[in-house]
Amino acid sequence: MERNSRCRFGVLSTAAVFAAAIAAGWGTPQTVQAQDKPKKVVLRFVSDFPAPPHPAALAMKYFGERLPQVIPGSEARLYYAGALYTVPEAFEAMRQGNLEMTWMQIGKAAPVEPYMMTVIGPGVLTTVGAVDSLEKTKTYQMLVDRLQKNQLIKVFGVGHMSFGMGVGGKKRYAKPADFVGSKLRSMGPVENASLSSWKASPVVMGFGEVPSALESGVIDGLMTSLGGWNSVRQQAPFYTMGGAGAFVGDYYMISASRRWWDRLTPATQDALQKLIAETVQVQKEYNWCFDKMAYDKYGTKDPSKPGVYWMTPQEVSAMVGAMGDAPTRYVKTKTPPEANSWIDSFVKEGRELSAQHPAGTSWIEKVDCSKHASKIVIK
Repeated sequence: MERNSRCRFGVLSTAAVFAAAIAAGWGTPQTVQAQDKPKKVVLRFVSDFPAPPHPAALAMKYFGERLPQVIPGSEARLYYAGALYTVPEAFEAMRQGNLEMTWMQIGKAAPVEPYMMTVIGPGVLTTVGAVDSLEKTKTYQMLVDRLQKNQLIKVFGVGHMSFGMGVGGKKRYAKPADFVGSKLRSMGPVENASLSSWKASPVVMGFGEVPSALESGVIDGLMTSLGGWNSVRQQAPFYTMGGAGAFVGDYYMISASRRWWDRLTPATQDALQKLIAETVQVQKEYNWCFDKMAYDKYGTKDPSKPGVYWMTPQEVSAMVGAMGDAPTRYVKTKTPPEANSWIDSFVKEGRELSAQHPAGTSWIEKVDCSKHASKIVIK
């Protein structure tokens, strides 16, 4: 009898432990599945480029539309053209955990983190393939590590604003003499040095201020992308391109606050990271197709006429020659001495990439733009 009691007790004890394990959720498929599901997020996503139909903004809108499909119940609140924060303010807000995500021009964050200036500047990445290879440079990788550790900012990648960066205005800007005495909106501090070397007066302002500034005569023209020019084409009918990065190196970094990101579950992080990579891919295609379609519609071979003019190699050489090393020298005055080697390294890496990826060899230049024609609006 005593032996039977012990057996019954052993069976009951085992059953009790098993029941407790189930109650605690140990090893049950339902619990594992629940843990693996991403949790809904509500995030603010800030940029300083114009709203749609600007191609980068279309990609940002794509992110906003896809987010609730990828993570049900989620919402992305999108802010264009500095509507919520300027770039330095957004950078600081992310660092403090008061903003979730940004898509910001790297150089404009220099007032907060001077090392951001190590991967910018005209005449470095001058082909589409080279621009697309920015993330392969050691200088960029250094910057990503630095932001991760020192600024509590996680970088996901770079979305390039345009592969046809240039200068728009009320007149044609295609040779150094055209710039003398003009007031031109700059895209960041290093571009100020380029404009000054051409004897123009640089004016730093957010894109949201540009239309009224052109109307009132505060500025005569602007550095921008083809997408940006398209939104102010009536006020600045002339637009000049000099290759992918002859006028300006325009690299837009997608990043998030680590104070926010590190609190997300691994499944949520994984879902967001995949969506961001998908969005960057879409943006590259949108940008290229917009540039191609805009040039097809507004391109001109005659620089005296309004429209999009592609400079000849000789004209590009004249502009680059007049600029000299002014951007590099300027950057070195605004960064710590220990950053100098990185600045020189980026120039070397970038020019090597430009030689390795000549025009026409990038996958981006082979994109079938007909698949995006319904979304891209050329006014």
